[in-house]
Amino acid sequence: MATDSLILFIDMNSFFASCEQQHNYYLRNRPVAVCVYPGKYGCVIAPSIEAKKFGVKTGMRLNEAVKLCPDLIPLETNPARYREIHIGVMKILRSYCEEVYPKSIDEAIVDLSTYRHVYKDPLKLAKEIKQRIRKEVGDYLKCSIGLAPNAFLAKLATDLQKPDGLVTIFPENIDEVLSKLQLTDLPGIANGLSAQLISAGIKTPLELRYASPDKLRAALKSVVGIYWHQRLNFKEADLDFHEYKTMQAMRQVSAAQRQNLQTMENLMVSLCMMLEKRMVGQGVYCKDVSVFINYEENKIWSDKIHCGTPLQDGTKILDSIKSRMKKFRETHHSDSLINQHITAMGITVSRFVPADSLVLDLFEDNVKQDKLRQTVYNLKDKFGYDKLLKAIELNDDNIMSDVIGFGSVKDMYDKSNPTVV
Repeated sequence: MATDSLILFIDMNSFFASCEQQHNYYLRNRPVAVCVYPGKYGCVIAPSIEAKKFGVKTGMRLNEAVKLCPDLIPLETNPARYREIHIGVMKILRSYCEEVYPKSIDEAIVDLSTYRHVYKDPLKLAKEIKQRIRKEVGDYLKCSIGLAPNAFLAKLATDLQKPDGLVTIFPENIDEVLSKLQLTDLPGIANGLSAQLISAGIKTPLELRYASPDKLRAALKSVVGIYWHQRLNFKEADLDFHEYKTMQAMRQVSAAQRQNLQTMENLMVSLCMMLEKRMVGQGVYCKDVSVFINYEENKIWSDKIHCGTPLQDGTKILDSIKSRMKKFRETHHSDSLINQHITAMGITVSRFVPADSLVLDLFEDNVKQDKLRQTVYNLKDKFGYDKLLKAIELNDDNIMSDVIGFGSVKDMYDKSNPTVV
């Protein structure tokens, strides 16, 4: 099967931890765990390559990780450092072609399909990229690179050899590669999807590749089955970059923070203002707001709000949430939902409406509000986000330290131009 498509997928290995080890020579070759906060019950979000060898995994509580690795060094996140290194890597990739798409803070797709005659030896190119990252960005940084005719197989290739791998998956070797894997080794297939496929008689990745599109659609009861046929047969099903479908702001809550109810209130305010900032940056309003609060003993409260009028203002989002919380307390005769048992909280906004297509309420001066909000964020961008605050943001707590998630890269790029801003 011939194909002219060529995708290079780059995965920076143990990215956050490697950035810290790059910055601090003392941390190199030592087990490191980057955490949102390095308290006893802090959550590990990025173990180093050395820590992974002891069984430390993303999502572990720090006290559990230390049991596995007594010499583990916990570190608090430094998002500015990770962004700087991310930008350095992206600049190198964009020096080879324009079609570079960051998938997350530590992953990117490079579409070399129209450059086949320019880079006749893609393996040589991949090795050169690795060398330039070490030389120009950081000598301790490692990455795995996958080469394949589509984004899915290139991503799969990066998973097969870590750290510092370089793997190709093409028509001549795909069957050999898939024959050594389980269904759950494929990105995007967890136990639930695997069970569905096995119940339909598809027990291995190789059987998945050769199953007909109709059989896969019937097995998965949706068009998703066809996408899996395309992925494993060199068609592109994933190189399609949409705007945000959802935006989420969430935080783990430390034991010290939960002792102060005002701190909890301030945290909720900060989450709403964070989402306002992101929606202003993307020029959208939301029609749905979802909120959750996790408590000790695995208890949770959650709700979803369908907005009669699309929202962008963080204050109005907060008012909507507080109204639902009040209604819950009155209906269930419960205590306050903001209490000292909270372990995490989060807000998600979705069903976006572009600002330029919004039907404005004739009884409100929304045009002035929108222009003012945009002006405020332009000033924040220029002079710093702590130099101009809404009254609702004023408090004595510095609880919202800068954080970044593995998927949080879209806000670093201008919508009309995929270069770093």
